[in-house]
Amino acid sequence: MSELPAKTTTVPAWDVPTRLFHWTLVVLVASAWLSFQFSEELDDPRLVWHRWNGLAILTLMVWRLLWGIAGPANGRFISFVRGPRAAWTYARDLLAGKPRSFLGHNPLGALLIVALLSVVTAIATLGLFALEHNDNAVGPLYRYAGEAWAKVFTRWHRILFESVLLVLIAIHVLANAFYATVKKEPLITAMVTGRKPAGNYEDKDAAQLLERPVLRALLFAVVATIIVFGGISALGGKFP
Repeated sequence: MSELPAKTTTVPAWDVPTRLFHWTLVVLVASAWLSFQFSEELDDPRLVWHRWNGLAILTLMVWRLLWGIAGPANGRFISFVRGPRAAWTYARDLLAGKPRSFLGHNPLGALLIVALLSVVTAIATLGLFALEHNDNAVGPLYRYAGEAWAKVFTRWHRILFESVLLVLIAIHVLANAFYATVKKEPLITAMVTGRKPAGNYEDKDAAQLLERPVLRALLFAVVATIIVFGGISALGGKFP
């Protein structure tokens, strides 16, 4: 007599490239702060490490844009960005204690993700025109801005990081802690393992993973690198 198949306790949620993107971005943002904050201790007055770090972040953001257009269904912007009304409805249901589960981003979390990606992209882009550390460190496209505008871009480069991005990161961390402790949803674990507990997810039909996602991700990485570094080179930009 054959044994019955074991009941599936987890289901796929996030593919390898999406998870690598998430944790690579975490490392790069932390590295960007460290390389700027401790540039003297690192003997890096021209912010070489920081500037290469910024170019890596910008390339990663272009990769995420491509992935959000032609990546897996639950990673595409058109799939998980549902707008303010859907986010409000989800928030209302959350406060009312009505359980709603998503394999990918929930409508409220989606807005936070879009805000995070947008701010990081803006910071990295402004860095291309920045002027820092007693004029010793300039962005690759500084000459297109000139000294006056470069100082404006540099000021907003800092403001967006210190007053906007850090706040969004704090909200993101607190939200994940809330879901882990109160709602018992292992969001952080899922971004490590790629799987979530089996359940009745609203977006299960749109959460099909790609075949050979790594191959497509590598192709997008090449395209993103060409766009960023090729574009800067075409504009006559100087790298660190």
